[in-house]
Amino acid sequence: MPEPFAFTIEAVDGETGARAGRFTTPHGAVQTPAFMPVGTQATVKALDPDDLHAVRAQIILSNTYHLSLRPGAAVVTAAGGLHRFMAWDGPILTDSGGFQVFSLGARRTVDDDGVTFRSHLDGSLHRFTPESVIALEEALGADIIMPLDECVALPAADATVRDALYRTQRWLERALSAKRRDDQALFAIVQGGLSHALRREGAAFAAQCDVPGIAIGGLSVGETKAEMDATLAATTEQLPADRPRYLMGVGAPEDLWACVARGVDMFDCVLPARVARHGGLYTPEGRMSIGNARYRDLHAAFDATCGCPTCRQFSAAYLHHLYRTKELLWYRLATIHNLWFILRQMEEIRGAIPDGSFTARHAAFRARYRTADRTAAGDARAQFVASRGRR
Repeated sequence: MPEPFAFTIEAVDGETGARAGRFTTPHGAVQTPAFMPVGTQATVKALDPDDLHAVRAQIILSNTYHLSLRPGAAVVTAAGGLHRFMAWDGPILTDSGGFQVFSLGARRTVDDDGVTFRSHLDGSLHRFTPESVIALEEALGADIIMPLDECVALPAADATVRDALYRTQRWLERALSAKRRDDQALFAIVQGGLSHALRREGAAFAAQCDVPGIAIGGLSVGETKAEMDATLAATTEQLPADRPRYLMGVGAPEDLWACVARGVDMFDCVLPARVARHGGLYTPEGRMSIGNARYRDLHAAFDATCGCPTCRQFSAAYLHHLYRTKELLWYRLATIHNLWFILRQMEEIRGAIPDGSFTARHAAFRARYRTADRTAAGDARAQFVASRGRR
């Protein structure tokens, strides 16, 4: 593993294989399992760095595709890199644009050399190759960078999934050859759809590459939770134990617990902010809608058990008022609450692994937490993909 990166496993749950560890980067260490708030365009929507520190975020994610369009890599480089540009002093990971291969399917053309995107902003054409993506990410300056990959929507034909897996592998080899900066960690990405055989093959390929971490892509893109779990299990059992495992685009509370149980170390998802935008707040019992009339006259904290800055300072009635009147402050306060909830889940998970209580705490979480309606969740996902294609 290249300096200054290192990954240490500090504890493993004997029943499930859940791992607690520490991944060091030039901008600080990340305690794993870890959730990365998504700052697609160099901002976690509605929050500033002080807010992110207040919810105890360790690392955030930005997106190379979107930043290449606005403001452009040259602007970020002139500012001194992404950390200075957005005034975030912790680690940053940049996605490569591979998710946009899935989400902007009608606006891109894939060939063996790379991807041509038609901008969702103005229709202009933009060419991404493994080499050009590495150049963009080196200009942006994130600590962890991802290679260009091909993420396919599920379900997909076997031939389509196989082609995407092998193309992703060839692109990784080209990315490794193009990489120049030693202060950035380039992860591999495993594709393979729902084929357990292809996932194992992809994991074995990534394991033999000289990379400091391995991401699992192409899940949470149309499959059921049962399919995701089985595919994830087939993948992680083939991955080396000495490198962090990053499951891309997954962040529902129930999925975080379940996927840590499969040996995953890192996650990212837009869900906390997207749920907030639509009036949803997480609680230990599940997601609740602040627009419900029962909150109109509740002059107490929305969740008395929550220690987030929002619940410490504001009443449910006030939050209900902000949401109903479409005040911008609602989005900030709700996003703070939801990220606090998710990040406290991760802290509970990390604490449960060394003391041997992970399985019991996972069972207690499942018994109490009511998951979102599957149909509603699917509809929200479709609307999200159709809008801007952000993870």
